[in-house]
Amino acid sequence: MVEKQPENGSRQRIDKWLFFARFFKSRSIAQEQVSQGRILVNDTKVTQPSHLLKSGDRLIISQERRDLIIVVRQAGTRRGPYEEAKLLYEDLTPPETPEDKLSRFDQATREPGAGRPTKKERRAIDRLMSDE
Repeated sequence: MVEKQPENGSRQRIDKWLFFARFFKSRSIAQEQVSQGRILVNDTKVTQPSHLLKSGDRLIISQERRDLIIVVRQAGTRRGPYEEAKLLYEDLTPPETPEDKLSRFDQATREPGAGRPTKKERRAIDRLMSDE
């Protein structure tokens, strides 16, 4: 199957563009994110992966920890290296503040009650159960 190369100023499917610009690892993941409404185009929620993007469109991509604000510069022709993908968009995302970043300690600790109990928690459970 031979695909037409997009021309300057042409439109391109949003899922394909997100994949070419290396925001998602695969096109199916990009389609899923669009379908779940996690992508805004010009401040409008888009749920169709076939929505067409043009140069100048403003995207807000909702990720787990922050939102990316992107302006489309041009349509992509292939999923190339990062340096080539950077040419497809302009990143307007404000830089992270030190409060937004997780410290190494925060990354290493788990939420209480998540996962297996620690040795200390297991001993406390054993003490509680043996008091019957």
